[in-house]
Amino acid sequence: MTGGAFSLDDPGRDDVRQLLSHHVSFARAQTPPEDAHALDPEDLLDPSVMFFSFRQGGELLAVGALKEIDASHAEVKSMHTIHSARRRGIGRAMLEHLLGAARERGYRRVSLETGSMDAFLPARSLYAAAGFTPCEPFGEYRRSPNSTYMTLTFAAAEHVDTRATLE
Repeated sequence: MTGGAFSLDDPGRDDVRQLLSHHVSFARAQTPPEDAHALDPEDLLDPSVMFFSFRQGGELLAVGALKEIDASHAEVKSMHTIHSARRRGIGRAMLEHLLGAARERGYRRVSLETGSMDAFLPARSLYAAAGFTPCEPFGEYRRSPNSTYMTLTFAAAEHVDTRATLE
């Protein structure tokens, strides 16, 4: 992957909404309605969510979000790379960017939910390669044969707490 930039972005921007619509449509086409957990653009405006994009030459290539579960735990949400930009390392770079943001925010654990169907195998492989391991459902999720839950705990040396307050 060469060039491009990650930045906080607005899920309401036209090109972002279009990519998110594709992401939600893909996820919901693969998954029964009760197990489709992709967030709509409006949900990504929640203050508990940090939403990022990756653009190259002004073109939107990928999105990803980090949603706070509690002060020490966050969830990866809405990761999606446009089809023409896949297999260039952008998804991996987005994941690394999200994990870096999680460390900076002081989270000690990052988890995710993704589909258990074959269509989600590339995502599960990406997360496993980054160190995520299977876990039990977390937050408001429930056990489901259609979902795979994964988590990554940061080692103490990896953790940077920027929430420290001056006393």
